[in-house]
Amino acid sequence: MSLIGATGVGVGAIVGGGILALAGVAFATTGPGAILAFALNGVIAMLTALSFAEMSSKFPESGGTYLFSRKVLSVESAFTVGWVVWFASIVAAVLYAIGFGSFAGLLMRELYALDGSVPAWLDDPRLTPAIALSTTVLLASVMMMRSGGGGPWVNIAKVVVFTVLVFGGFWALAGQTVADTTRAMTPFLISGTGGLVQAMGYSFIALQGFDLIAAVGGEVREPARNIPRAMILSLVIALSIYLPLLFVLVVVGTDGTKTITELAAEDPETVVAVAAKEFLGVAGYWLVIVAAVLSMFTALQANLFAASRIALAMSRDHTLPAWISHTSKRLRTPYVAVFVTMLLICVLIIALPDVAAAGAASSLIFLVTFAIAHALAILVRRRSRNSPPPFRTPFYPFVPVVGGMACVGLAIFQGVAVPAAGSIAVGWLSIGGVLFLTLFARRARLTDVSNLASNPELARLRGNTPLVLVPIANPNNAVAMLELADTLVPWYVGRVLVQTVVVSPVDWDPVAQPAPLNRLTHVQTRVLQAAVRLGVHCETLTTVSSKPLEEIARVAKMHRCESVLLGLSEITENSTDSPLERLLGELSTDVVVLRAPPDWELSQAERILVPVGGRGGHDYLLTRLLSSLSRHQKRQVKFLRVVPTSMLPMDRRRVAKELKRTAEENSGSDCEQEVVTSNDVLGTITNQAGEKGLIVLGVQRLGPRQKLFGDFTRKIALESDSPIIIISRRG
Repeated sequence: MSLIGATGVGVGAIVGGGILALAGVAFATTGPGAILAFALNGVIAMLTALSFAEMSSKFPESGGTYLFSRKVLSVESAFTVGWVVWFASIVAAVLYAIGFGSFAGLLMRELYALDGSVPAWLDDPRLTPAIALSTTVLLASVMMMRSGGGGPWVNIAKVVVFTVLVFGGFWALAGQTVADTTRAMTPFLISGTGGLVQAMGYSFIALQGFDLIAAVGGEVREPARNIPRAMILSLVIALSIYLPLLFVLVVVGTDGTKTITELAAEDPETVVAVAAKEFLGVAGYWLVIVAAVLSMFTALQANLFAASRIALAMSRDHTLPAWISHTSKRLRTPYVAVFVTMLLICVLIIALPDVAAAGAASSLIFLVTFAIAHALAILVRRRSRNSPPPFRTPFYPFVPVVGGMACVGLAIFQGVAVPAAGSIAVGWLSIGGVLFLTLFARRARLTDVSNLASNPELARLRGNTPLVLVPIANPNNAVAMLELADTLVPWYVGRVLVQTVVVSPVDWDPVAQPAPLNRLTHVQTRVLQAAVRLGVHCETLTTVSSKPLEEIARVAKMHRCESVLLGLSEITENSTDSPLERLLGELSTDVVVLRAPPDWELSQAERILVPVGGRGGHDYLLTRLLSSLSRHQKRQVKFLRVVPTSMLPMDRRRVAKELKRTAEENSGSDCEQEVVTSNDVLGTITNQAGEKGLIVLGVQRLGPRQKLFGDFTRKIALESDSPIIIISRRG
């Protein structure tokens, strides 16, 4: 979409439906002060749009508030935000679908009434939901065949109709005395400041819709430039129509016997049509009906479009089922996401018992997520100092602080004014929590780990500064160890702490026995040379201890390391209580053990082989490692399962299916999987790894006194010449 198309999404969602439905409520609550209520809401909406615009320029993808939460917060928090925003957009679509059905039915009745006969079927209560359902299905069908949701021509027609209403009102105002105009505006606030705040709370949702542009940001051309402009432009267009229209409704929308407040109190839903009829005659009444039909149609279109893109973004992150993200190969449209969203809208049109309460819940959710968006904007600005957003909100932090507080205040009002809204929101959230924990959590967390490893800046955006401890005793491993450590934790995200331990003999005299210090100097020299050559920013720590492995465990605990990277020079055959295994049993961090030939470098590994056959339990660490290794250098990843020749074909098919699922969960769909029938497991793995292969093995830590390296791992480490990485997730 271009700037015009993106603006059309906002204009389609904002302009028309909200003011036609809520102007009467605002007039009844605060009188002519409704103009000020809408103006103040416009200020709050503009502040919120600025925060949305900043984050959209930083993250120009589809998803809106869900996407921002996924970048800055945990996967669980992101699911919570996405789940409720998806629901709020669906409910908004339901309200506009029903509104369209109602006004379309009214338009048909008025047209038939011109001939003096109204068919009985137009009075059938099933007509409104039938029109709503058929229109929703029609719009969804169009969206499945082509991208876009702005409806430019319908939007233009709608804006033209409202412009005619406004200019017609000012034409009538030109023939009115100043005294009459002043009388119509008095009293301005019939219920004081309290009534003004109430009117703001009731009517703020009339300006919701600019956020939908962020929800479809992945389909906007030049998003960093066009999304902020589209948000601000759509609000400017809306306010340029709303405020003049409210003014003319007040000053020329009554016959002088009643004020606009009294007129709205009698029938708030029809006050705009009645007032327009007053200053434009029957033509004004027809213009309002046409404006209502067009407004409800475009708002339904925009909310359906945006809700489907929120579902698409969530499914790609596996916080919703992955099959929802399927797109048409020919048309490149997310037809499944559109269909699922359409289906939910249609179900709610039929089954929703209390449309008003659901609409209030939608308003409450939007206000809460707007407040969250302001808070996220502050976090993004603070944590993106090295790569600030292309568009930055002026008057920071005034804009997000004041905007966030205003949204929180309006949300509290909404929750108090309509208690059922909070109950509906909590109920939907509870359903989502159960679904997430039982169906989506594991895969979603694996995807999140992969995203963090592929894009380490996300860790900084979430406020994390991971620390990896790298004890180095063998100078020949310095390059490989530092290269792997920087791959796991890049310097601009976290810290690499290189530890060297001076192993002190009993009654050690450093002057008389300089060998330990000489060895320390040699190791440190190689570490510094490797750090400079690789461009790795690291810190060094030297400690003295007669028990080096215990010292490593102490430092890891004291510095609260996220992971420990160890070099493995040898594994004693058939050992059940090796010092290394005791160390790993004591560590409560993720552990990565590297065993590599002297002077081997990570860049030499072109293939990664992951033999599968154990009990697992290290999926998150494996996903993180594989994504980190493939971040800068594309490597072929292969998952291998070796089964005995005696295995039945049926069991081999089951094993192949399990291997495919494991591979896709840990490395995506691009990796290879192979089940090999052989009784020589070690030979098969060695041959598969090849000359430039890297073998990744996983082991479980069951306790401080449990055997860590099983016979399979020990045998590969002893007999294979290939470099090996052994991973073990924190206990």
